[in-house]
Amino acid sequence: MRAAVNVAAKPFAELVITRDIGAPRPRVFAAWTDISQAAMWWAPKDCTLLDCAMELRVGGAWRRRMRVPGGGIVTKHGVYREIVPPERLVFTYNTEYPDGRIDSETVVTITLAEVGGRTRLTLRHVNFETEELATSHRGGWSTALERFFEYIAESEQAQ
Repeated sequence: MRAAVNVAAKPFAELVITRDIGAPRPRVFAAWTDISQAAMWWAPKDCTLLDCAMELRVGGAWRRRMRVPGGGIVTKHGVYREIVPPERLVFTYNTEYPDGRIDSETVVTITLAEVGGRTRLTLRHVNFETEELATSHRGGWSTALERFFEYIAESEQAQ
């Protein structure tokens, strides 16, 4: 049975998405931190991931480029601030658009908690300057996480 995705956005401040996943925390954490796995899901459903790079260490950089509808290239990048396997991942988040616009830096925290043999994933994305940016990222994260949940479910079934 699939749990509902809970999404809440506070304009100009934060976005929170929580979801329970039928997989152990180390497995879920690995899908966020192993580049070969992240490359399988880390883009919104209407985008094509072109490349993905991760230097998984505090102070290490991550970067991904994707083709968006209409053909433009959007680059997302940041730096890892905290890595606590298998429970927490914190990184800065920057977006560069095809028209040259660059969003102000925000911060993403991924928390993984054990709940009755499942993993509760909480994504908290903070420091948005406008309601429009929070709404845009809510849409992007929601569909990227749909890909993530499908990837985890398929890989769990394959085991």
